[in-house]
Amino acid sequence: MKSTVEQLSPTRVRINVEVPFDELKPEFDKAYKALANQVKIPGFRPGKAPAKLIETRVGRGAVLEQVVNDALPNKYAEAVQTAEVKVIGQPEIEITKLEDGSELAFTAEVDVRPEITLPDYSGLEVAVDAFTIEDADIEQQLTSLRQRFGTLTGVERAVADGDFVSIDLSATVDGVDVPEASTTGLSHEVGSGQLIEGLDEAIIGLSAGESKDFTSTLVAGEHAGKDAVITVTVGSVKERELPEADDEFAQLASEFDTIDELKEDLKTRVERVKKVEQAGQIRDKVLDTLLETIEVPLPEAVVKAEVDAVIHDAVHGFDHDEAKLAEALEAQGSSREEFDKDTQEAAEKSVKTQLLLDAIAEAEGTQVGQQELTERILFQAQRYGMSPEQFIQQVQQAGQLGAVFADVRRGKALAGVVTQVKVTDSDGNVVDTAELFGEPVDSDDSEAAAE
Repeated sequence: MKSTVEQLSPTRVRINVEVPFDELKPEFDKAYKALANQVKIPGFRPGKAPAKLIETRVGRGAVLEQVVNDALPNKYAEAVQTAEVKVIGQPEIEITKLEDGSELAFTAEVDVRPEITLPDYSGLEVAVDAFTIEDADIEQQLTSLRQRFGTLTGVERAVADGDFVSIDLSATVDGVDVPEASTTGLSHEVGSGQLIEGLDEAIIGLSAGESKDFTSTLVAGEHAGKDAVITVTVGSVKERELPEADDEFAQLASEFDTIDELKEDLKTRVERVKKVEQAGQIRDKVLDTLLETIEVPLPEAVVKAEVDAVIHDAVHGFDHDEAKLAEALEAQGSSREEFDKDTQEAAEKSVKTQLLLDAIAEAEGTQVGQQELTERILFQAQRYGMSPEQFIQQVQQAGQLGAVFADVRRGKALAGVVTQVKVTDSDGNVVDTAELFGEPVDSDDSEAAAE
């Protein structure tokens, strides 16, 4: 087999492949065997008829079609491997020559990973927000902890923010009842904003047994996106009584003996959370800086595929009705044009980010250990409320295990870059990225560890 590669653009190549017929013998044998099991020839058991008789019965053209269909994927993969082309996406294959007994020739146009010139990361600088730990932060954590140990007590007064109420709801659209939007005895924390928009404002000031109408937009069901008149009736009102923040509470709610010790621990937790938030901001700032300073040619077909997938999912949510999607976007203060523009920009950034981080990972020799992959699977399973076994099974069925691996590798590659970038906060202090992301790993050490 002979193959050559033409560079059509920084992100696309054409692979020209010529295959002599004598290299297609395995495909011919496979084709004859498959056709022999499909065609009944008197005097021969299924699968035992000679090749010549099979050709006489089905025609040489049918045999060649089967051979070509079997050969193209294998020969394409062989050509890609020989040329060491880093393909992404699906190829567009065209048969350019098919001379029976002589030669099969075809071309395959496919997107490839572009060559990306990476900078010296130590020359990059980013600035992030400084953080301080205020007394109010600790008090907020302490209040949240006290709320977990609070008790609910019925009160004879109007509803106030933070109360717990039992309510009945009913709704109408254009004067017609909406059964799926009606419920009774529903528990709700006033101010949580977890139910219908406008509900909390309508409830505050009502007493047990009182009702009020308000207008809100339904977000689910047959009338999704339409305005409805909703009636809320308060059944009962309870307020939460919090335990005193003293040594006794500290002993009840924690392993500490005094409230001062508990507050010190809460301070440590607040600091940890703020450092995690700062680390996230550092990661985002470094990535944005890389995307702004490094040229990454975009493969159009890959971007288009991502855009098409997002739009398909969006339209699918409205039973493939483009008009309904447009109505929903308009109700959100947007438009289909804005949606398409935002989708295109998001897809371009996503593809550019993946290509860039893959290039960095390859250049730095980034390795992913089994423990790191397991930790990501456990995190994702917990995020989706699934057991690790269920998540792995679902990912494997969808053929996405490789995507999970790639995501971990990209994240690790970016973390490696972060430790080489100069990071300062808004107060002018240098941020110790090693504390947040670990010490930078020398590429030689990574290769040695991998071996």
